[in-house]
Amino acid sequence: MRYTLKGHDKNYIVETMVQIFYPVSSAVSLDFVLESGYVRRYPRRIHGETVYASIIKNGETIDTEEIRLNASSEMDRAIKLTIFNLLKKFTGENTPWGMLTGIRPIKIVRTLRQSGLTDEEVKEKLQTYYYINEKKSDLAIEICKNQEEILGCASPSHTSLYIGIPFCPSRCLYCSFTSFAMNKAKSEQYLEALYKEIDSCKSLKDIQTIYIGGGTPTALSAYQLEVLLDKITNVFDMRQLKEFTVEAGRPDTIDQEKLSVLKKYGVNRLTINPQTMNERTLSLIGRKHSVSEFIRAYNLARDNNFNNINVDLILGLTGENSIDIENTMEKIIPLNPENITIHTMAIKRASRLKEEMGKYNFLEVDEIEKMQNIVSKYLKDYKPYYLYRIKNTLGNMDNIGYGKDIFSIYNIHTMEDTQDIFALGAGGVSKCIDVRTDKITRVYNVKDVDEYINRIDEMINRKKELIEWKNQL
Repeated sequence: MRYTLKGHDKNYIVETMVQIFYPVSSAVSLDFVLESGYVRRYPRRIHGETVYASIIKNGETIDTEEIRLNASSEMDRAIKLTIFNLLKKFTGENTPWGMLTGIRPIKIVRTLRQSGLTDEEVKEKLQTYYYINEKKSDLAIEICKNQEEILGCASPSHTSLYIGIPFCPSRCLYCSFTSFAMNKAKSEQYLEALYKEIDSCKSLKDIQTIYIGGGTPTALSAYQLEVLLDKITNVFDMRQLKEFTVEAGRPDTIDQEKLSVLKKYGVNRLTINPQTMNERTLSLIGRKHSVSEFIRAYNLARDNNFNNINVDLILGLTGENSIDIENTMEKIIPLNPENITIHTMAIKRASRLKEEMGKYNFLEVDEIEKMQNIVSKYLKDYKPYYLYRIKNTLGNMDNIGYGKDIFSIYNIHTMEDTQDIFALGAGGVSKCIDVRTDKITRVYNVKDVDEYINRIDEMINRKKELIEWKNQL
């Protein structure tokens, strides 16, 4: 989408507001220009300062929204509001999350509740300040309440550990995670570098959760998994560990030998992700497994006494409609997973989908809402317990984790920024919270596997500095 700025340089604010209404705009040819401006009129005391947004078509201004400022500090919000009001009227779009652009809405709710506001007052604030609709406001408050027990048991000393395995059997159409085609020689080199980083973090204490993600960690061989898990359990003090998750995201990477290894080393939570239960869609998005293979892998995990399983599903996959979502839910619910995570399709910058956008049609917000309503109908026995949002999501929607009797401790803490997370491996982002100020310090590992291998000593030094800083708090 084309837009121009006049009288201010708040490009990022304008861009984020435009993305609410045009999250996949690079695939659409728009015949108008959005102009965002700031005007100071003289004499200032009489005429004041004004922020405006206009839609210009064929050189003619066809609509404008203006806000007169009472103070310069209102400028950023005024820019947001003029663009939001203008595009909402122009597009006629329903925007369930209003003008909210942040990825962690529940943090806002928690802050408001901790300030002493009642739930009704929090709801009013969400609706009148952020323009979030009633349904999403209620959802955000409900999730905040559902997290209270886990957050109430947290200690400032607790730590979570994330270990990234950036290999997959193939690359999905929508994926932008740090992932590479499985290669035995490359994976061995990577693991050797990862072991060095693991050893360098042996002083970490009070590890409450471990999450091995990817990529697809179970793309490793059973032997590689065993060596990795043996390293983890021997280097780190596991006495405080409550949750040990491994992403077995691709059902075609799961077999009896690997499940036995995971069980041997205390893994107590698996995430097995079909994304959809429609064969046609699986083929289209680049998944190399069938619906029956997912069911086989899921039942095999149950046979091996894994009693905490998460299933990931995606709404808005290419070519799917509400009937497809109904079919997916009808097949998933009888399996009775402990957690179901409902993602909304996002057009991610580094994905093949982004590169090939012209080939596909994308659903509008009303259709995504219809899909969410179908999902909700099937999740009556589940409670929403964490939520996050990312850029360029269809309909400016959300990703929600549901739990039956068990909530993921790691997912809550990492999404709410309520616990230190040390992330090892390519693409890992570690974050430590200064409990005195709530300031978060982040340390990034390089994403590319070859860069990670070649620069492992640099990654180790970065992490050492973070651990030293944490131990001084």
